[in-house]
Amino acid sequence: MDQRIVEFIRTLRASGIRISVAESYDAMNAIDKIGVFDRDVFRHALRSTLVKEADDIESFEHFFPLFFDTAAPPMFNMEQELSPDQQQMLEQALQSLMGNTQSLQQMLQQLMQQMMQGQPFSQDQLEQMGQQMGLQNADTPGQENYYNRMMQRMLGMQQLQELLEQLEDQLREMGMSEESINEIMEMMQQNREALAEQISRYVGSNVAENMVEEYEQQPPDERDLMNMPFQYLSPEDADKLRDEIKRLAARLRSRAALRQKRANEGKPDPKATIRHNLRYGGVPLELKHRDRHQKPRLVVICDISTSMRYCAEFLLTMVYELQDQVSKTHSFIFIDDMTEITHYFKEQRPDVAVRNVLTENPPGHYNTDLGNSLNSFFSESLGTIDSRTTVIILGDGRNNYNDPRIDLAYDLRRRSRRVLWFNPEPEHEWGTGDSDMHKYAPVSSGVFMVRNLAQLVEAIDKIMADG
Repeated sequence: MDQRIVEFIRTLRASGIRISVAESYDAMNAIDKIGVFDRDVFRHALRSTLVKEADDIESFEHFFPLFFDTAAPPMFNMEQELSPDQQQMLEQALQSLMGNTQSLQQMLQQLMQQMMQGQPFSQDQLEQMGQQMGLQNADTPGQENYYNRMMQRMLGMQQLQELLEQLEDQLREMGMSEESINEIMEMMQQNREALAEQISRYVGSNVAENMVEEYEQQPPDERDLMNMPFQYLSPEDADKLRDEIKRLAARLRSRAALRQKRANEGKPDPKATIRHNLRYGGVPLELKHRDRHQKPRLVVICDISTSMRYCAEFLLTMVYELQDQVSKTHSFIFIDDMTEITHYFKEQRPDVAVRNVLTENPPGHYNTDLGNSLNSFFSESLGTIDSRTTVIILGDGRNNYNDPRIDLAYDLRRRSRRVLWFNPEPEHEWGTGDSDMHKYAPVSSGVFMVRNLAQLVEAIDKIMADG
């Protein structure tokens, strides 16, 4: 157990939680005193000794079950639970549904057999699937949903759900009692959910391991700087992080390229399905999908007031380092009014362009006005927005008590694909003082907290993953 706790602490550090050696010792000492038999007491002991900030609780709660709820989810052995008559009727119904044995049906038969016998996936099965899906390249929590979804699709979990629905109808047609049908379907659904949960845990555990490996390859001072809040960066610290931007961008570019290569979850392709299923006499046993290689189309709107300056610099540099993975980008800056800066990046390297933008647009003090800036944007630049555009607004939502123009923020969301906020302030500060963030958030598609470079990189990676 001590080794498991050490691995858990390493993962929390890799996720951005600052944990000192003394705090690690306190956690170990607390567990020695209370033991590990009461899960809730155990969890609270670790959280109280390792987590100092409310914003880190979410990461703690995400990783805790991956390390300490490691047993396979319980499953029913239906061959023992069902009566001989129920088993016989169930087997007949399945044979009727499965038909001739083909590749897709073999996969479903294997899944169904595991469900009937209450057998979880073996480690070899999971490792083989993970290797095929490139899980070894996933090292941020934002990638978990993607790989979880892809592994479930590889296994045919969606087709399995459809088969279960057909099975229920088939059993009813064969005259099985409703009580028996409900009993069978309840066990089937619980076993299916257990298999899905096992995949989710496996993906999460592998992502955590990869995070630690990536984190520990960085020099200690760079690890700390990646997680240092932007407002605490010295000019020397900022210079060190600037040197890291190209390396970070290269990593994100590789991930984006891999996702595009694997992207095959588009709409069903009737023509390809018919051609592919000629071998089955035209029966559409295997659906084909149109490839979806959509690159995001971006509009980036950055607050460059004093408190947001470093964050704006790193965001703009990162976005333009990733231009080969983006369809089109328009960029704007504002303090009290909106200015387009897209042209800077057409003739200059991203780092040079950003430096020139910030030099020619000095920061203001207590004169931020996003409401007026949005008004200018709608008057002069609305043509950069269409239904395919993702809008990123970088700012803390503070307007110095000016009109926030929530109506324009809502209209921006309505006209675009989505509007995402990058905000360095935690949610409990929204609405305090001159903050209008509590008004902007409901009319946006989502809010990312980006108080340091590690969080900024993760947010950009998530946007690239979603397209």
